[in-house]
Amino acid sequence: MNDITVPHLTTASSGPFQLFERAILDNKVAIESWFRNAWRETQAPFYASVDLRNAGYKIAPVDTNLFPAGFNNLNQTFESLSIQAIQNAVEHLPESIDKILIIPENHTRNLFYLENVYCLKTLIEKAGFETRIGSLIDDLESPLTIDLPSSNNLTLEPITRQGNRIILNGFDADLILLNNDLATGKPEILEGIEQIVTPPASLGWSSRLKSNHFGYYQQVAQDLAGIIGIDSWFIDPMFRNCGEVDFMKRDGIDCLSKNIDALLTEIKAKYEQHDISCKPFVMVKADAGTYGMGVMTVYDVADITELNRKERTKMATTKEGQKVSKVIIQEGVYTHETWGSETTVAEPVVYMIDHQVVGGFYRVHEKRSSSQNLNAPGMRFEPLAFDDCCNAPDPNSDLDSHQNRFYTYGVIARLALLAAAREISSLN
Repeated sequence: MNDITVPHLTTASSGPFQLFERAILDNKVAIESWFRNAWRETQAPFYASVDLRNAGYKIAPVDTNLFPAGFNNLNQTFESLSIQAIQNAVEHLPESIDKILIIPENHTRNLFYLENVYCLKTLIEKAGFETRIGSLIDDLESPLTIDLPSSNNLTLEPITRQGNRIILNGFDADLILLNNDLATGKPEILEGIEQIVTPPASLGWSSRLKSNHFGYYQQVAQDLAGIIGIDSWFIDPMFRNCGEVDFMKRDGIDCLSKNIDALLTEIKAKYEQHDISCKPFVMVKADAGTYGMGVMTVYDVADITELNRKERTKMATTKEGQKVSKVIIQEGVYTHETWGSETTVAEPVVYMIDHQVVGGFYRVHEKRSSSQNLNAPGMRFEPLAFDDCCNAPDPNSDLDSHQNRFYTYGVIARLALLAAAREISSLN
């Protein structure tokens, strides 16, 4: 590639940024050794994606998805990485695996999502496993073939229960791979089955909490920061949460307001400590949820206490109408990266299979600002378009060089992956 489009870092806060990113590059050997030992102790999730925000003065994850749904947005140049990582992920499972059943979301009209399922299925087949797609759609009684914009097609098949196994017609899988976040709860048909299910159904959004995940992330960030000698705040978004919240009835708003005020005060203190001139803000998010729903940017306590009915309705439910009863109050991290000549605001999303970084893309949104949630209608995706996969940094190159930027993203994303691994391990 001769004409490579890479997001441009527009922040002027180069001091702390140089210090902590240089610390990551200079300590690659110690970092990789630490990760190797960590993976010996805790098995990585089968796959995950991590949304990052690069403010210049800090780079931090803001969401970790254990049911990633954007494999169609990855750079196909890195396909071999994904194939090898899938083989490694399966080898790490406790049983011999030859047949894999993917259970996706119950979408039939979201063709972009189904392109993701097609790409995932293709990767697994190229890794050497017989693969089929089984659907949880209630009224699906026979195979449904859907034509995709890519000119490919995908066949969804109804699943049945035989004893303690999930079966398709003529297909008895060794592994059930969930690409469905189970936001509405764990389906009865998956209860007590003897096949391996990964990621565990108990980590669907009906029971998983972001605040729990970021508690694990806080610990691994502190551990790595101690090894390379930086303030963990440079790679860790502070957060708080409180009890039950009902936006429509305004129950719990006082507790929410107090925690927002306290977190804004903590962020301001950090900004003063590190000579950062940006305006502090927080993101209030549904503690259990995805698809960028139930999210708002808050600069002042008044932003939450003076919500109008439309804004409260927006915060009251998430995917498939699930009621928001708990929220996480997360430090807002600016994204000071832009895409293309239009300087459209962008954020990197890193994809991992097993414990390997296999690529990623930039989420780009023309109508959002650097402090807003970009996972919203109107977003688009731009694959990482580097010359190579850049898993190894070049200490002799500029910090902004492709391989160094991607390596830094990979380190932070793997920290979130390790947090998720410990989150999963705690369930066993």
